[in-house]
Amino acid sequence: MNKVAAEIIAGMIPCKMARNRWRGILRYGVFNALKLRRRIRKNTGSPRYYLAVCAIAKDEGPYFKEWLEWHRGMGVEKFYIYDNESTDCTRQVLEPYIASGLVEYRYFPGYRRQLAAYDDCLENYRFDTRWLAFIDLDEFVVPVQDSSIPMFLHRFEHVPAVEINWLIYGSGGAVKKSDAPVMARFRYHSEPAHPLNRHVKSIVDPRRVFSMIGCHEVARISGHAADSHGNPIRRHFREREPQQDVIRINHYAVRSREEFLEKQNRGRASGTQKTVPSAYFDRYDLNDIEAR
Repeated sequence: MNKVAAEIIAGMIPCKMARNRWRGILRYGVFNALKLRRRIRKNTGSPRYYLAVCAIAKDEGPYFKEWLEWHRGMGVEKFYIYDNESTDCTRQVLEPYIASGLVEYRYFPGYRRQLAAYDDCLENYRFDTRWLAFIDLDEFVVPVQDSSIPMFLHRFEHVPAVEINWLIYGSGGAVKKSDAPVMARFRYHSEPAHPLNRHVKSIVDPRRVFSMIGCHEVARISGHAADSHGNPIRRHFREREPQQDVIRINHYAVRSREEFLEKQNRGRASGTQKTVPSAYFDRYDLNDIEAR
């Protein structure tokens, strides 16, 4: 279905949760949905990986090694990386990971390509992994009560998706860029209950979803997504209090002032804005609590 028509039809649904789900389904297309259901019924094989990550990035080369190694250490077995016209060292940094098979690399040019990358990843790799996480290069999934992300996910195999809240980390007053690891440089974060931390990212069962709805939620084929406590989600994430006691996503939204200026010039992956506004830094530069 035409995306504009999908927005119009979905916009008529009063409940936000239902509206977002139907927006995703209509955007995916009813005919495509029927075909997908047939593919899922026919595909009875076991996936090669338990947990994979999909991400789109532009000029994030200096951050890839830390981000990949952190998530590999937390149990991620495969990364699907979509390169949105990087002109920095991205390909060079990724090359050994590509050669080892850890990273599947795709050059993905164009404007407003985040959702297109997510759609492509689901269509091409849906049956390769039991779980697929959609996160960015400034986000690190941190299990709090488990030693790995798969250990956390084993408790959720009955649901189509798990939504995990942010914990925003500020600049800590840093002005200049540094080669030191991001997680070591930025040690101050927001109050856990800050409204911005209501935002979530999703880890999904690719065989039980149609497509992503923006970068946060997923259009489910059946069932309810769960929050990190295992509760079925019946309210939009903006209407729920954040949970970071079981698992969280450390969101290094601004890094240093110099790095934010670079981010500003790159623009937003979603394409909602060609440049990141200056007010974004003030809004996300939250340094209320020093991490333990």
